[in-house]
Amino acid sequence: MRVAAAVLADYGQLLTEELELDEPGPGEVAVRLAAAGVCHSDYHVYSGDLPLPTPMVLGHEGAGVVSSVGPGVSSVRPGDPVVLSWLPACGRCRACLTGRPELCRVPATAAEHGTLPGGRTPFRRVAGEPVYQFSLTGAFAEYTVVPEAGVVRLPAGTDLESAALLGCSVLTGTGAVWRTAQVQPGESVAVFGVGGVGLNALQGARMVSAYPRIAVDVSVRRLEAAAAFGATHFVNAVSDAPVDRVLALTDGEGVDAAFEAIGRPETIAQAFNATRAGGRTVVIGVTPPNAEVTLNAFAFPSQEKCLLGCWYGQSLPARDVPALLRLNAAGSLDLRSLMSRRYRLTDLEAAFQAMLAGTVNRGLIVFDA
Repeated sequence: MRVAAAVLADYGQLLTEELELDEPGPGEVAVRLAAAGVCHSDYHVYSGDLPLPTPMVLGHEGAGVVSSVGPGVSSVRPGDPVVLSWLPACGRCRACLTGRPELCRVPATAAEHGTLPGGRTPFRRVAGEPVYQFSLTGAFAEYTVVPEAGVVRLPAGTDLESAALLGCSVLTGTGAVWRTAQVQPGESVAVFGVGGVGLNALQGARMVSAYPRIAVDVSVRRLEAAAAFGATHFVNAVSDAPVDRVLALTDGEGVDAAFEAIGRPETIAQAFNATRAGGRTVVIGVTPPNAEVTLNAFAFPSQEKCLLGCWYGQSLPARDVPALLRLNAAGSLDLRSLMSRRYRLTDLEAAFQAMLAGTVNRGLIVFDA
């Protein structure tokens, strides 16, 4: 079939094109997209900071309805509402079998090549040229084809716009707090960068009764928005020295857990320096592959600080998506307020600019029914 898609023709060059999309093969699922969130990871590919092959269909955070399934698929059927997962773990490798499916090399290798696990891409230009697929999803398209493990079935009637955000930002932000840092009630938290992922880290911290919950950002609008998602204290990184201010808010000790949700070496260092002795610094933000950060080595043994990475919130989507939906239904998790602006597929570059300017919590590409 032919589908409209946002195609990165080359770094910094974005086109809306009509592409040919293959039918799903064995173990694959075709999905008609309802909505797809706009994430910094998509922009990293657009800008060339994350050097993946082009041309490529961007987008990795989405939800929609199954349109068809390939041979052997048993977990979903046409008509099922689903959320996409950009990390369809194989379930058989050492990482999967030891409880770390987010580190599975099967989807990681496919993502590096812009393909599905079998090595092919389901998208191609009308003239026949293959078009790569970002993070095994390619969610900025009317339809996409993904592995069966790349979809999680949703209850009938689920709001698909809200559910789209579960595919990346919500899983990542809450998982960083609950699983990577294992924040306990009463522990202090600082989140450096309160965009889409950082707001969800704040929500996760609020739900486990962390206190104080400090939001750090350069955007006044984002800091104001952070209050609705659980921040109790606010640090403007333009007018204040972030580390000094966090220390002042914690009696000079620093926070029990600091989260960097930007992906910049300097803010990783700030988060580490704002962490108390014995505390945890969690890096969520995606940096360019060759970026390096300088930290005081003596702080590791002398203060027993931990520096932790967090990939996809250490999540298991089949387990965590239903749990997050229940929390949303109970009013503990706020998905609706995350969506601050909707865009058409042709407006993706405007969505990127709004994200960079900090004028949205999460931009959302919406598709016609």
